[in-house]
Amino acid sequence: MKASQFFISTLKEAPADAEVVSHKLMMRAGLIKRLGAGIYSYMPMGLRVIRKVEGIVREEMNRAGAVELLMPVVQPAELWQETGRFEKMGPELLRVKDRHERDFIIQPTSEEVITDIARQELRSYRSLPRNFYHIQTKFRDERRPRFGVMRGREFTMKDAYSFDRDLETARKSYAAMYDAYVRIFQRMGLTFRAVAADTGAIGGDVSHEFQVIADTGEDAIVYCPTSDYAANIELAEALPILTQRAAPAKALAKTPTPGKATCEDVAALLDVPLSTTVKSLVLATDEKSGAGDVVKTTVWLLLVRGDHALNEVKASKIPGLKQGHRFATVAEIEDHFGCKPGYLGPIATKKPVKVIADRTVANMSDFICGANEADFHFTGVNWGRDLPEPDGVADIRNVVEGDASPDGKGVLAIQRGIEVGHVFLLGTRYTQDMNCTYLDENGKPQLMQMGCYGIGITRVVGAAIEQNHDERGIAWPDALAPFTVVICPIGYDRSAEVKTAADALHAALQAQGIDVMLDDRGERPGAMFADWELIGVPHRVVISDRGLKEGKVEYQGRRDAQATSIGAAQVLAFVKDKLSV
Repeated sequence: MKASQFFISTLKEAPADAEVVSHKLMMRAGLIKRLGAGIYSYMPMGLRVIRKVEGIVREEMNRAGAVELLMPVVQPAELWQETGRFEKMGPELLRVKDRHERDFIIQPTSEEVITDIARQELRSYRSLPRNFYHIQTKFRDERRPRFGVMRGREFTMKDAYSFDRDLETARKSYAAMYDAYVRIFQRMGLTFRAVAADTGAIGGDVSHEFQVIADTGEDAIVYCPTSDYAANIELAEALPILTQRAAPAKALAKTPTPGKATCEDVAALLDVPLSTTVKSLVLATDEKSGAGDVVKTTVWLLLVRGDHALNEVKASKIPGLKQGHRFATVAEIEDHFGCKPGYLGPIATKKPVKVIADRTVANMSDFICGANEADFHFTGVNWGRDLPEPDGVADIRNVVEGDASPDGKGVLAIQRGIEVGHVFLLGTRYTQDMNCTYLDENGKPQLMQMGCYGIGITRVVGAAIEQNHDERGIAWPDALAPFTVVICPIGYDRSAEVKTAADALHAALQAQGIDVMLDDRGERPGAMFADWELIGVPHRVVISDRGLKEGKVEYQGRRDAQATSIGAAQVLAFVKDKLSV
C-alpha cells in the first residue's frame, strides 16, 4: 500500500471531549470519527486494526470447532419476552416499534435468537455438541457513553454459544472456549489475566473474564502472586481478618462526635485506628402485590469495617436481597433509625431492621459505630453484650491488598484491567425459559446445557492502546497494527535513487505477504516520522540519499530508543527476522 492511495488523517491535538488515552490517540491517529454520543465511524486506518482482531478471533474459533453464522441486529421482542429480559434488561436495551406497532429490540447480545435456532435445528442427541458464533454490531444505550470505543453505545462483538447434552460435556465446551480465548489474546500480543467473575445480567453458574492489564483499567483484578488464584474484585472472596472474637475489654459509652459523620473523621477525632470503626450501609427490599403495588418494605443494615468497602455484587447474593434491592431513601432511614445518615448503627434502632455483618465485623470487639443520634457514636461496642448477634454473617466487602488468598497460598495483590472477553457456563438459564430440548437415546426430551462466550472486538482495539502507548502515540503489537512495516523515504519525490530503492523494498515485502506501507507523500522527515509514531506502526525503515551512498538504510522499532544502520542489501532479511521474533 502507498500512502497516496490510502487515507491518512492525523491530528496534532485530540478533541476536548476525548478523556482516556485510547480515545485521544484513536482520534488523533485518524482511526475513528465521532458521529454521535458513543457512536463512531471507523476510518480506514482503524478498520484495518479491527479486521486484524477479527481475523485472529475467527481463526481460533474455527480451530476450536465453532461454526460461524450471522444473526440480525434487529430482533423481535417476543423472544426476549420468553426469557423475561425484555422487561428486566432496563433502559440499556433499545426498544423500537415497526410500522405495525410490533415490538423489536436492537440486540446487545443474542442468547434468545441462538436458543430459538437451537430448539428448531438441534432436535436429537446426535446433533450435539454444537457451537455457533458470529461477529456482529451490538447496541447498548449507555446512560453516559464515554471513553471512546471503551464504553460506546454501538460496538462490534464476537459472541459464541455452545449447546450440550449434559453438564459434563458443557464443561468441556466451556474449557475449549476458555483455551481458545487464551490463544486469541496471546496471539494479539496483549498482557492479560483470566479471572473468575460474577455472572451478572447474563446469568449462569460459572464465568471468567479476560482482562487486559492497564493502569487506566476500570476493573480491579485480584490475584495471588504466589499461586494461580485470580478473580474480579466483585467475586474475590474476602476471608475474615479476625479469626475469632476477643473478649470485651471496654465499657460501652455514648461518645460525642460533633460534626463527624464519616468513619475517617470519627477515627481522627478519637485518635484511634480506622479499623476499630464500623460503617453502616442501609438497603431496602420491597414486597409487591400482583398488581405491582408495594405492600411491605424491609430495611437492611449492612455493616463493614470502617477501612473496608461494601461489595454490592456480594451483597446482592444474600438471601432476602437476591430478588432485588435498592438503597434506602432518607425518609426510610429516618423512620427506622430516628436519625439522618452519618450517625447510624445497629444499637437501639427506632424500628426493627435486618442486620448483616461482614465476616470481619462479626469477629470485632470494642468497636465504634453510630449511636443513631446526630453528633454521637458508641464506643466499646461488643456483640452479645451491647447488641444482639447479627441476623446474618456474610462476605460482603471488597478485598484489599495484603488480604490472605482464599487458596491459602499467599496474600492478595490488586491491579487494574480492562475486560475484553467473558465466558459463561449458562446451564439451562435460557433453554428452560425457551423450552429448548433435544431427544435423548430413549426418545425423551431433555433440556440442553448452554454456554456463551463474548469478545468485544472494538473494545480490544481501545484496550490494546491503553496498554501499548507512549508520549509519541500508539505502539501496536505486530499482530494488531494497521500496517506492520512503514517505509519512510526521505526525498521520494526528488531522488530517483531513493524512489527506486523504496519501491523495490515495498514490492519485496509485499511479495512476502507483509502488511507494508510506503509513505510516498513527500513529507518532511519530522512530520512523516511523527505521523507513523502516532499511528503506531511497529517497524520503520528510513531510506535516504545519504544512506544509500554508504549502502545503508535505517531500521527502528516503534519501541526502540534509536535507529539501527543496516546494509541496504540485507534490509529484507533483517525485517523478516524482526517479524519472526
